[in-house]
Amino acid sequence: MKNFKKLIGLLSVVAVSFTACKKNEGGSASFNNRSTSAADYSQSSLPVVAVSGDITSSVTWTAGNVYELSGIVTVRGGATLTIEPGTYIKSSVNTAGVQNGVLVIAKDGNINAVGNSSNPIVFTSRNLLDGNASTTGAPGDFGGVIILGNATINVGDKLIEGLADQPQFHYGGTNDADNRGNFQYVRIEYAGFQLAPNVEVNGLTMGGVGSGTTIDHVQVSYGLDDGFEFFGGTVSPSNLVALASDDDQFDFDNGFTGVLADAVAIADRNSTHSVSGGNSDSNGIESDNNAPAEDGSFSLTPKTHPILVNVSIFGTENTSNIAGSGYRNGIRERRGSEVELANVIVSGYNTGIAFDADAPAGPSTITNTSVHGFVNAVTVASGSFNDGGGNSFVVNSNADAFGVSQPWYNTPGSPSTVTLPTWASSWTKLEF
Repeated sequence: MKNFKKLIGLLSVVAVSFTACKKNEGGSASFNNRSTSAADYSQSSLPVVAVSGDITSSVTWTAGNVYELSGIVTVRGGATLTIEPGTYIKSSVNTAGVQNGVLVIAKDGNINAVGNSSNPIVFTSRNLLDGNASTTGAPGDFGGVIILGNATINVGDKLIEGLADQPQFHYGGTNDADNRGNFQYVRIEYAGFQLAPNVEVNGLTMGGVGSGTTIDHVQVSYGLDDGFEFFGGTVSPSNLVALASDDDQFDFDNGFTGVLADAVAIADRNSTHSVSGGNSDSNGIESDNNAPAEDGSFSLTPKTHPILVNVSIFGTENTSNIAGSGYRNGIRERRGSEVELANVIVSGYNTGIAFDADAPAGPSTITNTSVHGFVNAVTVASGSFNDGGGNSFVVNSNADAFGVSQPWYNTPGSPSTVTLPTWASSWTKLEF
């Protein structure tokens, strides 16, 4: 388990995310985006290369083509998939109920997808690459990206969520320094697939990914389920942007113990939001130690215990005119999960941070963190968290920006003026 001394050490080296601020049940296929017209990417004129099946020999995808994935494409058997900066990838036309447009890096495969701030690698809807500016993207148009590794998970071995049970889709091992490659300056747009209720492919899913893997400068937008989900592992990603995920923006499970540094989640009040029992279940962050079927006492080890540094979770400026069931918690700790927060902002959710009764707050630490809730700032059902000092907890009918000039995606008349950290300039995309 990470400890408080390590957290303080991290604070001394990680820069503040935002300038001028103190610190920084399955999704619905119906998704009413705030934008009314789609971008017409110029890449629509490029040759299309169809890709399907397994990749077992190393290959390079170049920016001179658009790559169309059919079904599940799996990199395995020691092969490396290299993707050049500026390359666009889409899915073939979907068949209802069939997994499609999913890229999987198996735990014996490798990825070298390294874009740059001027030319990110983009996984997106085929409707944004069809040369027709009147067509629009929708969640589920692209399947998603899955990276599997050999690092520790608290159930030993597991099938990744959203895929059929085949050996190449399992993950987990004993090598916490496992290296699956590099995934940098990448956008994933309109992703998601539902295999069964509560069994979905996310925008970027990581299962048992080790600390040797490099993941940074990644944006996931308008996904059908979660933006980013971590099932165990030790990878420490940075510079992540989650925009308008239908379910949770970030999700941690099965003993994830990495550090998430410099990340921001931005909700779209006009989109749909996941529900459970008819009530909102859309969170900025949702964190579980394990599923009830794996251990009803939620005591499997290693415990899910991420460290979040310079992470900002923004919901909506107020609760009026929110589509669907709205939002639930900025951060929800449940099922034995633990967390350390430092220089974190949470604002624009009914409850800022919630510790459920099955996730005692005692092992968790909150430091230099600003939390707003429309109803509650922080709720603790069992125990009390370690207060590292410098915290601010606010309850108000209007969300607190905590010094960020404009964090709300749906401020009338200024949808594209959302204040992003400087590290997110040029390669990210907010308007579709």
